[in-house]
Amino acid sequence: MDANAVAGSGTRAGRREWIGLAVLALPTLLLALDSSVLYLALPRLSTDLGASHVQQLWITDIYGFLIAGFLVSAGTLGDRIGRRKLLMIGGAAFAAASVLAAYSTSPEMLIATRALMGITGASLMPSTLALISNMFTDPKQMGTAIAVWMSCFMGGMAIGPVVGGVLLENFWWGSVFLLSVPVMALLLIAGPKLLPEYRDPGAGKLDLVSVGLSLGTILPLIYGLKELAKNGFEAVPIAAIVVGVIVGVAFVRRQRALPNPLLDLRLFSNRAFTAALAIMVGGGLMSGSYLLVNLYLQTVEGLSPLNAGLLLVPQTIVTVVSLMMAPAIARKVPPAYAIAGGLTLSAIGYVLISQVATASGLPLLLTGLYVAAFGAGPMAGLGTGLIMGSAPPEKAGSAAAMSETGGELGIALGIATLGSVGTAVYQGTLSVPAGTPAAAAEGATESIAGALGAAADLSGQAGAALLAAAREAFTTAMNTAAGVSALIAVTLATIAVIALRHVAPTGDHGGGETGESGEAPVEEIVETPAGETAKVT
Repeated sequence: MDANAVAGSGTRAGRREWIGLAVLALPTLLLALDSSVLYLALPRLSTDLGASHVQQLWITDIYGFLIAGFLVSAGTLGDRIGRRKLLMIGGAAFAAASVLAAYSTSPEMLIATRALMGITGASLMPSTLALISNMFTDPKQMGTAIAVWMSCFMGGMAIGPVVGGVLLENFWWGSVFLLSVPVMALLLIAGPKLLPEYRDPGAGKLDLVSVGLSLGTILPLIYGLKELAKNGFEAVPIAAIVVGVIVGVAFVRRQRALPNPLLDLRLFSNRAFTAALAIMVGGGLMSGSYLLVNLYLQTVEGLSPLNAGLLLVPQTIVTVVSLMMAPAIARKVPPAYAIAGGLTLSAIGYVLISQVATASGLPLLLTGLYVAAFGAGPMAGLGTGLIMGSAPPEKAGSAAAMSETGGELGIALGIATLGSVGTAVYQGTLSVPAGTPAAAAEGATESIAGALGAAADLSGQAGAALLAAAREAFTTAMNTAAGVSALIAVTLATIAVIALRHVAPTGDHGGGETGESGEAPVEEIVETPAGETAKVT
């Protein structure tokens, strides 16, 4: 289906839609903040609640696991019951769960409330992105709106530690969870007045079996990939990944057989949709090297977590600048070449990182990091725009959920894959100095963190020699991971040129070619903020 034909590409958004975009940015900013502030609060809340190491891991991980697991179900649910309605329900429930989390009296209670936050948070992101695609049907405006939306998410990740630090400096640890209350209150007040309602009247009932199969696919995959990144190859995470793949096969078969599937696989018949989604997943995979960069800053350069975080703030800034520039570029240059050009720039950045040496490597590292981040903007902004623009409006919730789920899987896969590459290279290249005690050598061989601890326990020259060897090996590991990221970036750039070359610049004839399936337009129920309803085709 030609999405522009259905959406009415000649309709331009007015002041109400742009104010509505600001409202939609609120939950996006909040979810990004919530993901980053918890790490600062974790030491204090663990002490107050008496959380064990395992409980601390679940407090931090359960939120992300359940957001990833419920994205597909939540996106499709919004198509069925109404995207604004789901956003309002999710916002209210998220605020309530956040209050419960803030006043948790035990680790178990906090884990449970964080789980509720993850489930309700999954309803927010697809709803906001789907509403943006419905409110901004003009391709030029949609590109700008998506860039603003993604910039808010990136900005939230950047300012999260700052906001969290201020709150923890003046209040108790629960204050970081209460951030959601005023934000969601504003959303609930302004949303019904500014946001229209969209739903697909022909979507049918929600298939609960498919929901279960979706969770049985995504949750084991995300869990297995994250555990592989943390602990290396072990039986439990590998078994979880196998289970996820098997359940995923059953999920796909069921979707093909259902007249109203939870996930409409016909979306993949659109070449632009499939290629853009694959590029987004690949972008997450490519970003896995950032984990090693962060460790390098703290373990090799010896920076504190705060100073390392401050050096990474410009990375977010240049990405936001690139995101905001991308829609203007795509009006003159076909998206395929804008995305490929950005990815080529990212590849250059990663090549620079791959040349960093242990001595005086910080300037080159930061240069490469910022160049790579700037190049990622077109991929993220235009890729998301292509995914949403290629899907018919009645499937916008599903498309948004697939975009975000693909990003989650890509990031988890990237951390696991490049983390494993880094570990293997580190352990393979580490040359433990002669005379190092066996216990210290074993600790140093396991990881760079183990080497720091082992070197601290040794006296004088022996500790310094072990630390120097470990830093040299870890630098090589980071170089290798960055080199792999460069290869991924070049591969994705090639895919973009080949698979997206048919998509015209958004400045051509109101948006160029996006749809391919040739299906007839589908009626959609539209409700304005004033409460009027109409069918559009």
